[in-house]
Amino acid sequence: MTGDVTGGTTGRPPFVDAHFHLWDHRVLRYPWLDAPENAAIADSYRIADYRRELANWNLVGAVHVDAGAHADAGRDETTWLDSVADGDGLPSGIVARVALDRPDVEAELEWQAGHARVKGIRHLINWHPHDATRRAYPSDLTRDAQWRRGYALLGRYGLSFDFHGFPPQLAGLAEVAGRHPEVPVVLNHLALPITADGLAEWRAGLAAFAAMPQAAIKLSGAGFVHSPFDPAHFADIVAEVIARFGTDRVMIATNFPTDRLSADIDRTLGAYEALLTAFSDDERRDLWGRNANRFYRLGLDL
Repeated sequence: MTGDVTGGTTGRPPFVDAHFHLWDHRVLRYPWLDAPENAAIADSYRIADYRRELANWNLVGAVHVDAGAHADAGRDETTWLDSVADGDGLPSGIVARVALDRPDVEAELEWQAGHARVKGIRHLINWHPHDATRRAYPSDLTRDAQWRRGYALLGRYGLSFDFHGFPPQLAGLAEVAGRHPEVPVVLNHLALPITADGLAEWRAGLAAFAAMPQAAIKLSGAGFVHSPFDPAHFADIVAEVIARFGTDRVMIATNFPTDRLSADIDRTLGAYEALLTAFSDDERRDLWGRNANRFYRLGLDL
């Protein structure tokens, strides 16, 4: 049982978390968690930990997005998450890791698509033209021909794409996404509008994706916008995102436990909740759960 879809005793709308992570060091290796700046979230984070943190939020479903396990562990992560869901009911859906530029990408996509809970793929391709510390790869893979061939295969296997990258990459991604309207694409974490970089490229990218019916965006990762976490610094960003995409293509997500580096769960979701009070009950039900249910094809009765 994942929750009370009527709103329960909290009075809050049913919440389908569009983006969360689990990690268990007994099962998989997560090299990025070894970095000193990630010490606060480095311990194993299992489904019981996640449910405990979400106790106040009428959780009815959740989508697990690849958690940065070792690059060769994409299949192992899916197998493990399936076993977690078999026992708990969550995750409701899985966004698996597949490097879209790998030579055997089609075989990997076919394998992942053979698992009913796998709804999409994420290949974390962070790249920034002016900051080498923000590069997962030496070049922008959205411009890479082999990577684009991998992206083009997603539609064949009924898979969506989760994008985690920086605003200078949005133009390249928009080119390939525009050629493949059959592939649903979602921009993670408000498309990372880091205000210190300026927002011109972010706004141009936002406009391009808002014009694509297959595109959506996640209201999450607000701590990336400005540190320390402060709704005053991202309220206008959230308003602009919703104005462009509408309340039917924005999905609220925790990005936990990663976003605990910025604020705890109640403060994080409480800030999002406060920013959305002006919307109707129906619009808030979309933002909190129905959009994620629809985009990721979860089949929940909302």
